[in-house]
Amino acid sequence: MFRPNREQPDIEEALILAERGREAEVIAFPTGARPTQVPPAGPEAPATQVTEVPADADAETALGEIVDDGEVLKGEVVRVDRDVDAFVAQRGDWLADLAERKKSARPIVPAYLRTREEAAQTAKWVADYYAHVLAYQATRAPLYLLRLLGRSPRGAGRALTAWGRWVADAESKPLRQAAAQRGSTGEYMVLSRERNVRVRTRATLSAGTAAVVLVTALIAAPTTPGWGPWVAVWALLTTLGAFGGKKDVPLINRAVLPAKVTKLDSDAVLRALGSLGIAEINKALGPKGSGITFTAPITRDGPGWRAELDLPYGVTASAVAEKRKELASGLRRNLGCVWPEAETEEHPGRLVLWVGDLPMNKAKPAPWPLLKTGKASIFEPLPYGVDQRGRPVAIQLMFANLLIGAIPRMGKTFGLRVLLLAAALDVLVELRIFELKGTGDLSMLRQVCHDYGQGFSDPVLERALLSLREVRKELLRRADVIANLPRDICPENKVTPELAAKKTLGLHPILIGIDECQMLFEHKQYGEEAGAIAEEIIRLGPALGIILVVATQRPDKDAIPTGVASNVGLRMCFKVTGQVENDMVLGTSSYKNGLRATTFTMSDKGIAYAVGVADEPIICRSAFVDGPDAEKVADRARQLREASGRITGVAAGEAPTVDEAPAANLLDDVLAAWPTGETEAWWTVLVDRLAELRPEEYGAWAEVTDARRKATPLSNAMKSQYGIEGRQINRLINGKETNRRGVDLDTITNAIAERD
Repeated sequence: MFRPNREQPDIEEALILAERGREAEVIAFPTGARPTQVPPAGPEAPATQVTEVPADADAETALGEIVDDGEVLKGEVVRVDRDVDAFVAQRGDWLADLAERKKSARPIVPAYLRTREEAAQTAKWVADYYAHVLAYQATRAPLYLLRLLGRSPRGAGRALTAWGRWVADAESKPLRQAAAQRGSTGEYMVLSRERNVRVRTRATLSAGTAAVVLVTALIAAPTTPGWGPWVAVWALLTTLGAFGGKKDVPLINRAVLPAKVTKLDSDAVLRALGSLGIAEINKALGPKGSGITFTAPITRDGPGWRAELDLPYGVTASAVAEKRKELASGLRRNLGCVWPEAETEEHPGRLVLWVGDLPMNKAKPAPWPLLKTGKASIFEPLPYGVDQRGRPVAIQLMFANLLIGAIPRMGKTFGLRVLLLAAALDVLVELRIFELKGTGDLSMLRQVCHDYGQGFSDPVLERALLSLREVRKELLRRADVIANLPRDICPENKVTPELAAKKTLGLHPILIGIDECQMLFEHKQYGEEAGAIAEEIIRLGPALGIILVVATQRPDKDAIPTGVASNVGLRMCFKVTGQVENDMVLGTSSYKNGLRATTFTMSDKGIAYAVGVADEPIICRSAFVDGPDAEKVADRARQLREASGRITGVAAGEAPTVDEAPAANLLDDVLAAWPTGETEAWWTVLVDRLAELRPEEYGAWAEVTDARRKATPLSNAMKSQYGIEGRQINRLINGKETNRRGVDLDTITNAIAERD
């Protein structure tokens, strides 16, 4: 066995070995310790040898060898930090120090000047501040004038006293007195002569000045306006009043800053953190704690103050963010003003605390950049609104899908409209919009839509389903087109701006926007198929240039199919009332992780949590575009599309071209495809046989692998067009009974007879 290097031999271990009848050798290391004789363990125990190690013994001898059954084991003591020390020795600490310093290097351009918007906000805040100070002092000018008049007698006395002392050369009096006390007659006489000369000069100068002022006043009096003497008197009195002030009673009051621009200081931040009840923070702030380090000065950042600090070891910024309400209480600020978040480019313990001047819902809405002019590109982030600091927020819709959820009247449709208006300003985008609430909030976009529906009647919902079917068929076509394009033209196997601009390829972006999607997904007849197609679009559409945006005011498992909720990439959640709804929109465990749209109040209209928009979830407020402004933007989008020849579908006055099964021939086709000798058939069997009969009409139906989803298009078409409802049909498959929905032959033949 190997024994580590010790200053003293392990006697107990040697005794144990001796008791077992084995020889043990205790080696004394050259540390000045005396060798120790191990007493025999018993009468038959062999003697234990004690060996001195010379001071100049080599390392191997010093470490020792222990013979155990003829096997020699050698050991070496190795420092845990050996490799670290070697690395530092080779590279040098200065490089590591520079690398660490670079991480915390402060930006060359201050945060409040990095963008035009932030610079404008900073300038506005400075202007507001000094405007407040100026207005405060201006309103108190009469009071200050009265104070000056009241102090003028004291000022006159001080002025006369100072003038008399100056003329009499009072400052030289201590020198003359000191010379007289020393008995220095010569020095005293010199000082006296100098004083007499100085007094005569100053008296003459004073008299001359007074004479000049008096003569000037007499000469100017006849030509001076009536207000001239009053101005002169006012100037004299205010000057004397300023000269007669007291140091402990300032003439001008300090302008009291309004509450909305009160500076955030470190004491307030530390006090608030200490009130959160987090043990490690309390320990760090305690008498023997290490404290909390501010990594940068607290500075002005947009319409608020920014503090950046390192939390104690083991405390994350998200732990503080989860206690935002308690933090706001500790800061004595409105909850809508306090926004803690993690610094994503640093470690999880770096906290950025931003405290706004006003609650987010009280701040003036930021103007939308595309409101009056400009175009957009769906391949670039679309301007949406601002975050809690007033920084612009843009959303990249291309290659993504969006889910929006909220309770009614919280700004969900307004936020959706902003994004749809931005997309409309890209002439390449084909819009298919269905506003299933029926209030006309999106009606101004009809003039630029390829397909449009409004309301929640069955014809509108059916039209939405048929449009989804057409988009699904377009998915298949686009996949085939992209797969056959040369690698140099389509290297990433996805739609690019260059490919989208080529009309011959038909790869322009398609955006399907469905407001109040629960009306479609919960429909007994159309909901299941619509949900299945929506899931396919979400999974396959982004790379093929097809985008799905759905919004609902009832975010639950029925309103949002599971496949849609679990696969969507972009999520926005306005106020909701419960944890389930919160996680349904923002994703599983979002509530647990601190993303709680339940904390929004009814006044927080237009404010939402956004996931997927940035590296970390953010809180943003949509730009406010009212109805008349939305009409103007839609008109401008129409003009752009007309100029580029991109008006199609409903916008061009055409009937929507949808992938609807031909009603006149469907019954005949079903009868023609009926299995020979069968009196009843499953819907899935009929779909496969219809696809063989007319691949161009029914081929897309047969490509669905799930049996239930494959049957849905045919069963829905038969029910909506002919009132034929299927029934359960039992078949014996591989010795097992299997139930699926289908139809019997008599029902089909009777329907044909009634039609004819």
